[in-house]
Amino acid sequence: MRGYSSVAIVDDDESIRKALQRLLTACGTTVTTFASGQDFIDSMSAYRPDCPILDLDMPGMTGTDVQRRLTESDMRVPVIIIAGRDDRETEARWRAAGAAAYLPKPIDERILLDTLAIVVRKD
Repeated sequence: MRGYSSVAIVDDDESIRKALQRLLTACGTTVTTFASGQDFIDSMSAYRPDCPILDLDMPGMTGTDVQRRLTESDMRVPVIIIAGRDDRETEARWRAAGAAAYLPKPIDERILLDTLAIVVRKD
């Protein structure tokens, strides 16, 4: 996972935020976590991650809402969607909306790391 420095984890589930933060930090990535989509959006004036990892289903501002706001603000970063369901139709809809990847929970750590290595590249 070399070549990028920051990932935002946006998930209302604290245990998932902590687990992903531990995993990515152990790989040398700077991780910032957000308990809500609104908290992440509010941070965007001062913070631009290389890749946000967005939970699809959150109360208030959902992953869909966050993705829409990123698109509207012309923030061009790869987005990884994580969801509590493995649904091909939902995955296809998200990919069509511009998501770089869609990973069902529970998240396979190796697949997440491989996905990040592929979707986030800086020269």
